[in-house]
Amino acid sequence: MKNEKITLLNPQIHCNHIAMKTIYLCEDEPSIRDGVCQYLKLEGYDAKGFGTLSDTQHAISSCEPDLLIQDVMLPDGDGFSFVKKLKAGHSFPVVFLTARTSESDRIIGFELGADDYITKPFSPKELVLRIHALFRRMEIGVIMKSGGMQFSNGKSIMKFDSVAHVLVVDGKNIILTAAEWKVLSYLMENNGVVVSRAQILEHCFDYGLECYDRIVDSHVKNIRSKIGPTSPVWIETVRGYGYRFTGEPF
Repeated sequence: MKNEKITLLNPQIHCNHIAMKTIYLCEDEPSIRDGVCQYLKLEGYDAKGFGTLSDTQHAISSCEPDLLIQDVMLPDGDGFSFVKKLKAGHSFPVVFLTARTSESDRIIGFELGADDYITKPFSPKELVLRIHALFRRMEIGVIMKSGGMQFSNGKSIMKFDSVAHVLVVDGKNIILTAAEWKVLSYLMENNGVVVSRAQILEHCFDYGLECYDRIVDSHVKNIRSKIGPTSPVWIETVRGYGYRFTGEPF
């Protein structure tokens, strides 16, 4: 973790999901664990750190967090396997924080259902910003599923209502196919975050074979042609990886 000046605080740790978000950190390095927890507390989170998988599991069984930050290499086991078991019975988001930086490790992390993957060394400020963004995406997803949302790309206004199944851009009603609706909804739920073609395939079509990447590209092309404009774009291409929805909710 990069050197950052952290003011020491000693707030009472409690299980209160209404007053503040509860975050657990499973990290066996005391300096990283304590530093991250202190930084999260400064940002208004109820943060608690654990040095082993067994302690983390015990805490989750007693009080489920709003988010788990999980190291991979722990003294009593592997964080990947731990998260795989957790995902079978829990729905809270998971962010991996690890020294394992290879592309294959990242892929494993996301395939296990991780919401983000951060490698060491890292900046506490970046970690907090990505946690803020994660909670914001979750809130957007809840709002979208319960009703309408409005987005702006600096030039146009988009109104999206998942309940009424209505999409309006600059006052014009846009008709999407069922597949296009799924893709656009998924991109909106991950607003501002790059999602891979494989993730879109898995979440929207229930298959993820690489040879079907062209299906995603085709749907995105059709969506773009319907919603416009070409500049600035609503859906940005991240070359070699996937797509990102750029609209700002308001």
